[in-house]
Amino acid sequence: MTTEGAASDGALALTFPGQGSQWVGMGRSLYERFASVHRLYAEADDRLGFSLSGLSFEGPEEELRDTANAQPAILVASVAALTAARELELPWAVSQVAFVAGHSLGEYSALVAAGSLSFGDALSLVRQRGLLMQRAGEQAPGTMAAIMGLETEAVEAICAESGAEMANLNSPGQTVVSGRRDAVEGAVALARQRKAKATLLNVSAAFHSSLMASAAAELAQAIQGAAVADPRVPVVGNTSARALHTEAEVRAELVDQLQRPVRWQASVELMAAAGVRTFAEVGPGKILAGLIRRIVPEGKVFSWGDSPG
Repeated sequence: MTTEGAASDGALALTFPGQGSQWVGMGRSLYERFASVHRLYAEADDRLGFSLSGLSFEGPEEELRDTANAQPAILVASVAALTAARELELPWAVSQVAFVAGHSLGEYSALVAAGSLSFGDALSLVRQRGLLMQRAGEQAPGTMAAIMGLETEAVEAICAESGAEMANLNSPGQTVVSGRRDAVEGAVALARQRKAKATLLNVSAAFHSSLMASAAAELAQAIQGAAVADPRVPVVGNTSARALHTEAEVRAELVDQLQRPVRWQASVELMAAAGVRTFAEVGPGKILAGLIRRIVPEGKVFSWGDSPG
């Protein structure tokens, strides 16, 4: 568990990690220390009908990495980290927050932090989201690849030529593409021809692409039936990189983000342009902190939560 930086250096934003930040053992130290976190995991186990706590704390890793399990596990670990920080009355955790944002799945954690979704409803939605994404990947197989060292326009040109789709615009020179395997492999080859580093990712499906259309259609029904409130704090939406203020905007964003790219760089730039100088990554790992430092080198960035090792 790490805390670096302070909340007093300019406006504050809370950010929450997405899939890929999971690791066996995450959340255990908070579970053992805080009764409030113990209650969160008990609620998750009860609502999901299996021991998410046991899977998070003990694995096996292959099962935790499964999309349908990783998504609720990361959500619970992230909300647990925020709950513990508030209970400790850490300065940044009880300060006024200018924005919240989350990377893909992390957007659900951000919505819980903003009071737009209850913890229980967010948990049910991300479990269903993971199952639907997994099924969509079986019905329309695909993959993803990371491309490093090319500007967005160059990657867009590669996608136009290969048939791959932009999936994550993470930071300067770091983009993820998605789509049919042949299209993504073609994009990797074209990127390497341009002297960029390109690597296929170990994922089960083509997330944030048109191959997720069936998942988005079914998830839309679940989101329509969920209780969604206007956020108490502006939530920067992944797909628009704009602040969401109403429950209608939140519902539309949660459906759109399955098929459209995560514009993380633009989201962080929006917050920085609005005066945010301190970014807290809340949840497992430190992936977002690294991205944010590249986007806003002058910003204060710190992580709060469990990290492996």
